[in-house]
Amino acid sequence: MKVAIGSDHHGIRFKHQAAELLRTLGVEVVDVGAHDAEVPCDYPDSAKEVGCLVSKGNADRGVLICGSGVGMAIAANKFPGVRAAVCDTVELARLTRQHNGLNVLCLSGNLWKQQDLLPVVQAFLETDFEGGRHQRRIEKIAEIETSVAASRSCR
Repeated sequence: MKVAIGSDHHGIRFKHQAAELLRTLGVEVVDVGAHDAEVPCDYPDSAKEVGCLVSKGNADRGVLICGSGVGMAIAANKFPGVRAAVCDTVELARLTRQHNGLNVLCLSGNLWKQQDLLPVVQAFLETDFEGGRHQRRIEKIAEIETSVAASRSCR
């Protein structure tokens, strides 16, 4: 499995810890940045890199960390096929993987202790999408993406 991981300056320290956890679990990690906590950077830049890699199938999943996690989720969800959400508990990570096929996990670099979020990353990685009735819903989301992209309007 290949996981793209990115952060803004708020999430660099945790990004390194999460990447190390992923590597110990046998995951190939693609670090798209940021790389210097002293240099402010904009969260959409990393979200764009990870979102693009996941959308094109060049990464199986993604992990993004910014101050709240919310900005990363908003930006990553602009890419077709990306289902990004902020998860701050193991149970939420499991449910969003099982039911929503979450493929980009977004986390807060400021609101949680980093050691509390490592089990969330592991749950995201180890939980499978259930498919079945949930697949039908994923397909409906894909139809919305296609429809909106084609019309560039909401009806």
